[in-house]
Amino acid sequence: MRNAFAAEITELAGIDERIVLLSGDIGNRLFNTYKDLFPDRFFNCGVAEANMTGVAAGMALCGLRPITYTIAPFATTRCLEQIRVDVCYHYLPVIIVGVGGGLSYAGLGATHHSCEDIAFLRTLPGMTVVCPGDAVEVRLALRSAMALGSPVYIRLGKKGEPVVHEQPPQFTIGQAIEIRPGGDVCLLSTGNMLPTAVQASEKLAGNGVSARVLSFHTVKPLDEACLHEVFADFKVAVTIEEHSILGGLGGAIAEWSANQPPQKARLLRIGTADRFLHEAGDQEYARYCFDLTPESIAERTLHALRST
Repeated sequence: MRNAFAAEITELAGIDERIVLLSGDIGNRLFNTYKDLFPDRFFNCGVAEANMTGVAAGMALCGLRPITYTIAPFATTRCLEQIRVDVCYHYLPVIIVGVGGGLSYAGLGATHHSCEDIAFLRTLPGMTVVCPGDAVEVRLALRSAMALGSPVYIRLGKKGEPVVHEQPPQFTIGQAIEIRPGGDVCLLSTGNMLPTAVQASEKLAGNGVSARVLSFHTVKPLDEACLHEVFADFKVAVTIEEHSILGGLGGAIAEWSANQPPQKARLLRIGTADRFLHEAGDQEYARYCFDLTPESIAERTLHALRST
């Protein structure tokens, strides 16, 4: 995902000279091509992420289109006040890119886990929250965020994620993308869990269950038209995210459903538990600890379906 971001911002910067990239002391080699082409539009702000956000806000007030980039918890949690007051209060066109969302940096411990960022940022007035599902969606999301001209948080994985889309889909912020059709259950995935959701649908198919898979790349604003359809057509709707079950996609949809008439579908939220992970291990191991494997997702979905 991060390689796709680097390639896309380099391409966009060649089209729009207002684009400025600010880095929180990472990605130096990643952005070598960008820096060679646009040396005056790259700033390494060091380990001063709150200051980086304030600088980006000032640049936006001057007519530039700044994009901040660093590890997700440092791009969000560490500078939440600056995002709220400097960026969102003034409704500025600052794009905040958090790399390594969820458990991508699991091996570095809880300081580098980012399982609360969606919850934090989606509560901020004026903020759009986009979590691309693969490298293809990353490039489309950045392009779409630039067109919005308002505060946007783009949550990336890290590197090496499987590509789900064989061809670039129609991508619109606020509109989910169907990955696979199905008739029994609906899996609504956000962010880098999309390949896992596809694998879970294959496990379900092996048990005679037809699962529709959606890439719910936008957590705010939600695709309400799609949700009305899902909750009317399916017995079980499953949200899948590498984020806390509190406040993420599952939480947002639960809030939405609370204000709707009685629905057919039962909502099952799958994400990280409301606890820190006090064990060391890579992302795959961390997902295992939080029951975010294709096997576990399929098993929990089957249980929910049989319980309806």
